[in-house]
Amino acid sequence: MAGKLDLDPHVVARARALAARAGQPVVDMARSHTTVSVERAVLRLAGVTGADQDGIPWVNRLVDAVRADVGLGHGVAVPVFHAAAATGVDDLTVLAQKAAAGGVRFGVPEKKQEVTAARRRAKRATGDGLKRIDRRRAERDRLIKRHGDPQQRPWIYLIVATGDIYEDIPQAQAAARAGADIIAVIRSTGQSLLDYVPEGATREGFAGTYATQENFRLMRAALDETSKELGRYIRLTNYASGLCMPEIAALAGLERLDMMLNDSMYGILFRDINPIRTFVDQRFSRQVHARAGIIINTGEDNYLTTADAVEAAHTVTVSQLLNEFFAHEAGLADWQLGLGHAFEMNPDLPDSFRMELAHALLARELFPDAPLKWMPPTKHMTGDVFRGNLLDGFFNLAGALTGQGILLVGMMTEAVVTPFLSDRDIALQNVKYVLNGAGNLHEDFTPGDFIRGRANHVLGEAIDLLERIVDDTLMEAIADGTFGLMKRPATRGKGLDGVARHDEEYYNPVTEALEVAG
Repeated sequence: MAGKLDLDPHVVARARALAARAGQPVVDMARSHTTVSVERAVLRLAGVTGADQDGIPWVNRLVDAVRADVGLGHGVAVPVFHAAAATGVDDLTVLAQKAAAGGVRFGVPEKKQEVTAARRRAKRATGDGLKRIDRRRAERDRLIKRHGDPQQRPWIYLIVATGDIYEDIPQAQAAARAGADIIAVIRSTGQSLLDYVPEGATREGFAGTYATQENFRLMRAALDETSKELGRYIRLTNYASGLCMPEIAALAGLERLDMMLNDSMYGILFRDINPIRTFVDQRFSRQVHARAGIIINTGEDNYLTTADAVEAAHTVTVSQLLNEFFAHEAGLADWQLGLGHAFEMNPDLPDSFRMELAHALLARELFPDAPLKWMPPTKHMTGDVFRGNLLDGFFNLAGALTGQGILLVGMMTEAVVTPFLSDRDIALQNVKYVLNGAGNLHEDFTPGDFIRGRANHVLGEAIDLLERIVDDTLMEAIADGTFGLMKRPATRGKGLDGVARHDEEYYNPVTEALEVAG
C-alpha cells in the first residue's frame, strides 16, 4: 500500500514531530501524578481481591483508608506494606478488611531501612502479579501456535451485548462459528463512570455487560473452547476506559484478554471525565497493555458521530498521531496500535465513497505497521435495513480496498434495535461475501487525483491543527472543543478529586518494573 497517495515523507515526519511536541507536556504531567485507580491497580497486582457486603471492592476500601491517613502523594505501596509488616498481616485483603473496620492506621515510615523494607515487599508482591500477566501472554502465544490465526485480514470484529454474561457466552460462541475472529463484549451503560470495578459474574447490565474479572475469566474460557473447536484462535475484547481504566487493564492482563478499547481522549470528550485523570490513567493502562501483549483500540471514530465527517476528518488524523505518540511512549509496539477511524460520511454527498477511500488510505499509509480498526456507518443509518445493508457493503469494500486490519461488523438494524443473532448472521454474510470476492483488490487499486488530493489536503489540515495545538497546548485544544465539538476544561470533569501530585518520595513498584522493561 505504501506510496499510493504520494505523501511527502518530510510532511509526514513533520506531522509526527508536531504530535510529539503537542503530547510531551501531557506525558510530563502524567509522569508526575497518580490517581486512586492507578494505586488500586497496584494493589490488585499485589493480590487484593473481593468486595464487602455492599459490593465495594476491598481494594477501594484499602486505598481510601491510606488516602484518609496520609494522602496518595507517596503512593500506597510503602504505607500498605509497612502497615502489613507492623501488624503481621501478610494477606492484603485481610489488611483491607481490618482497615475498613478502623483497626489499622497508615503512615510513611521515617526510618530509611523501614522504607526500603516496605518497597522490597511491595516489589515482590506486585512482581508476582506481573509474572502472572507474563504467563498469560505466553499462554496466548502457545494457543495461537496450536490453533492457528485467522488466514484473512482484516480480522472480523463482532460485538456481543446482552447484559448477562451467561447469555453473552453462547452468543459469542455462535458468532465465532459464523465467522467472527474477535468478540467484543460491550460494557454496561454507565460503567465508565463507576469509580470501582464490580465483583463477580453479573447478569444485570444495561445495553452491555459489566466488565469484571470473573466475567473476563468466563468469556475467555468459553472462547478457548471454541478456538479449539474451530481450529483458529478467537480474540476477546473489552473496555479499559473510564474511571477504572488502570484496574481494568490489569485485570485484562491477568485474564488474557487480547484487545482493549483504550483511547487517550474518549473518556474526556464523551463521558466528561477529567482530562488530567484520564491522561494519568491511560499512560499506566497502556504500560500494562504493552506488558500483556494486548492490542489497544482507539476511539477516533466517535468524533465523526458528533462532528461532520468531511470538515472534521483532520481531527481524526491528529488524534491518531497523538494516540500513536502516547502509545509508543508507554511502550506499545506498532502491531498493538488498533488506531480507530470510521465510515461516517453522509452517503448522499457526491463522491462520498471516494472521500471515504481517501481517509482510509491516509490512515493506512501514515501507520503502515498498525492493524487499524475500521468502524462501520452509524450516524447516517436510517432504519431502512435494505439501505443499511448496502451501506455496510460499501464500508466492507472500502476496508478491503485500503487494507484495514480490524473490521467491525456493521449491522443493518443500527438505530433500530439491539441486533438479533439473525441480524449478525446476515451482517457476517455481507462481510464474508466482500472479503471472499474482493479481499485482495487493494493489490489492483490505484487511487486517482481526486483521492490523492483529498488525502493530502486532510494531512495538511492536520498539520495546521497540530501547529495550533503546539502553540496553545493540547489541554487548551480539548477545552476549546477541537475534538468532536466537546469542550472539556482541565479543571472540570468527573474524577479530578481522585488525582494526586507525586511527592518527592513517591513510589510505585509496578510503574518502576514496567518502565525498566520498556
